[in-house]
Amino acid sequence: MSKIDDARKILIALGMPVRQQADLCCYSLLAMLNVGPDTAWSDATNEWIRIHDILQFTKASYDVTYAENSRETFRKQAMHQFRNAALTEDNGMATNSPNYRYRITEETLDLIHCFNTAEWNAKLEQFKSNHESLIDMYSSKKQMEKMFVKINGADFTFSPGAHNELQKAIIEEFAPRFAPNSECLYVGDTTEKDLVKNIEKLASLGFEITLHDKMPDVVLYREDVDWIYFIESVTSVGPMSPKRILEIEEMTANVKSGKIYVTAFPDVKTFKKFAEELAWETEVWLSDMPDHMIHLNGDKFMGPRK
Repeated sequence: MSKIDDARKILIALGMPVRQQADLCCYSLLAMLNVGPDTAWSDATNEWIRIHDILQFTKASYDVTYAENSRETFRKQAMHQFRNAALTEDNGMATNSPNYRYRITEETLDLIHCFNTAEWNAKLEQFKSNHESLIDMYSSKKQMEKMFVKINGADFTFSPGAHNELQKAIIEEFAPRFAPNSECLYVGDTTEKDLVKNIEKLASLGFEITLHDKMPDVVLYREDVDWIYFIESVTSVGPMSPKRILEIEEMTANVKSGKIYVTAFPDVKTFKKFAEELAWETEVWLSDMPDHMIHLNGDKFMGPRK
């Protein structure tokens, strides 16, 4: 097995994410250990090193050339991640200093000296018991960033992001005000398309859904008045335009319930960007002013105020 394959095997064993198993990261590890094609792992060292030195080592030892302007990529993809995983340390200088250096920690070096020996597994388990793997670390961080939301009385999580923040507001703020006692029949997540999808109920209402249909972001059903709310969560694209309504009408040709079309925006600024695209006979809701609605409904609500 080649040294770069060995390096990748080490990074995988240490729980580095896929992006940190790339050739660039393997060469970074080899350079920091001063391990060439014929160097034994037991002879690895951990001298202080610059990213420029990594580029030079990779070219001289492995005949692989990286441009000098790729240093920032090495810094972000390899060096920062290695430090987060406790594989390396820096010399404490300012990052823009010409004297800034990295090196493999003594603990990591001691582990790597045992690679491909009978001691490797025991040493690896000891290292992992002392340090959380980067995969677990980043997974935990993503879990902390998730947004918890209660849908139909059950607990769900949305992935982080502006679009899902708005969907959370639709369910928690819009629905109680303007669709009281409604049931969420559909809502997607940016990473899980069909987070909630009550196919049985949708079918009983007359929906004909195929794999090619793009459901509105949120579908609510209010049984007491037999109304269905089709809601688009818009932060960058996709308001209730005439074209979008035609698409939904085709999907719901057999639905007899009353249909309400709503575009939800986070604020007035976003609403103004899409105002000209919005279809008549639709509603607009702004999450930063949750108690009010904007009706684009012609004479439906025409009349004197009491």
